[in-house]
Order: sequence, then structure tokens, then C-alpha cells
Amino acid sequence: MQCNSITFSGHALQRMFARGIKTEDVKSALSECETVADYPYDRPYPSRLVLAWANEKPLHIVVAQSAEDYACYVITAYIPTTKLWHDDFKTRRSL
Repeated sequence: MQCNSITFSGHALQRMFARGIKTEDVKSALSECETVADYPYDRPYPSRLVLAWANEKPLHIVVAQSAEDYACYVITAYIPTTKLWHDDFKTRRSL
């Protein structure tokens, strides 16, 4: 994902701190991630759920991006579990 700048929401920073996820891991993950789901109607910018790997662990990041200047806004980040996701971490389990 091409990000000319990366801004973390207050919510993202709080949740990342609680989950032991480093901002450096998220920044590097965004450069080598795969889109899991698109949310084109989110405002003020469309967002997506992406999958990346940090320290050999899966990492999900919800990120919005401005189409004008490719600025990225991290909404949240978490380590997905196989309780909610299949082993590929791209497909949500039916509950």
C-alpha cells in the first residue's frame, strides 16, 4: 500500500498499546500488506482491512486513505485469532 504519510488515530494508538503492537511494525506492515476487505463508503476516506505479518505474527490493520495525496490514517490494528478467522487470516469464520 502506498502511503505518503501515516497518521494514527487516538483509538488506534490506545488499542495498539494495549495489544503490544508497535507503530514501527504497523508502518512497515503497510508497505507489504494484502487487502482483506474494502469499505468504500467510509468517510471521510474509503478504508480497508489489510493483512500483513510483523515478527512472524499476522496483523490486521484498518486503514483509510486519501485518494488525493495518498495519506494513510490508521484506525485500528490487532492480531487476528483463529477463533474468528480461518488459518489464512483472510476469511472470517461463521459463528
